[in-house]
Amino acid sequence: MADDVEQRLAAAAEAVREHELTSRRCGELQERMDELATELAGLREQHAAEDRDVARLEGLSLTRVLAGLGGARDDALARERAEADAASYRVAAAQARLDVLHREHAAARARLDQLSTAPAGYAAALDAKERRLGESGDQRGRRLLELADERGRLTSELREVDEAVRATAAAGAALATLAGKLDSASGWSTYDTFLGGGVISSAVKHSRLDDAAAAAGQADRCLAVLRTELADVGGVALTAPQLAVDGTTRFVDVWFDNFFTDLTVRDRIKRAQQNVARSVQLVDGVRARLRQRAERAGDRLAAIGQERHDLLTRQP
Repeated sequence: MADDVEQRLAAAAEAVREHELTSRRCGELQERMDELATELAGLREQHAAEDRDVARLEGLSLTRVLAGLGGARDDALARERAEADAASYRVAAAQARLDVLHREHAAARARLDQLSTAPAGYAAALDAKERRLGESGDQRGRRLLELADERGRLTSELREVDEAVRATAAAGAALATLAGKLDSASGWSTYDTFLGGGVISSAVKHSRLDDAAAAAGQADRCLAVLRTELADVGGVALTAPQLAVDGTTRFVDVWFDNFFTDLTVRDRIKRAQQNVARSVQLVDGVRARLRQRAERAGDRLAAIGQERHDLLTRQP
C-alpha cells in the first residue's frame, strides 16, 4: 500500500475543492461590488441634488426670494439641510458596505493566487493513483484511493462549515447589540412622545438613534459576511431583512420635532426591532443546520477512517 499516494490524493482533493469554492466566491463578490457601485453612484447623484437645493435656498436665487416672501424660508432651508444630511448618511453607509466587499474580494483573490497550482496538483495526484493501481494487483488499492479523495473533500467542507458557524456567532453578537440599542432608543422615544420629553430627552433620543444606526450597519455587514460564507458551503441560504435604521428619520426629527414625527420614529424603531427578531431566528436556524451538516460530515469521516483501518489491517 502506498500511503504517500493516498495522502497526496487526500491533500490534493482538499486543495482543489478550496480552489473551486474560492474561485466562485471571487465571482460572486465581484457581482455584488458591481451592483453596489451602481447603487452608490445613484446615491451620490441624489446627494449632489440635495446639496444644490440647499445652495439655492442659502444663496441669492428666485427660490430664496419666493420662500422669503412666503415666510417659509427657514423651514424650507432646515428641511433641505435635513434631506441633504440624510442623503450623505446613505452615501456613507453604502460606501462602508462597498469597502467591506473590496476587502473580502482582495482576500479571496490572494487566497486564489496561493491555490493556483491546486488543479494541476490534483491532476498529478490522479495520475499517480492510476499508475499505482496499474502496478498493484491488490484490489484494496482502488478503494483506499477512493476513500482518500472523499476524505480530502469532506475535510475541506468541514473547514468551510466551521467558518460559516463562526460567521453566525459574529452576526448573532451584532444583532444582540443592535437589539439593545433599539430597546434604549424605543424607551427614550416613548418618553419624548407621550411624557412631554424636552430638550434633554430629545438629545438623548437622537444619540440613541445614532447608536442604533451604527449598530444596524455593523449587523448588516456581519450578515453580508455570513451570506458569503454560506455560498461556500452550499445548500444553506440566508435571506434576512434590511436592518439599517433610516437616517432620514433621525435628521427630520432633529429639525421638525412634533408629535406626528415622534410617532413615525417610534413606528420605525418598532419595525426595526421586528426585523432584528426575525434575523435572530434566521441566524439561529442557519447555525442549527450548519451544525447538522458538520455532524453528518464528521460521521462520514469517522466511517471512512474505520473502513480504511479495516482495509489496511485485513490480509490480502
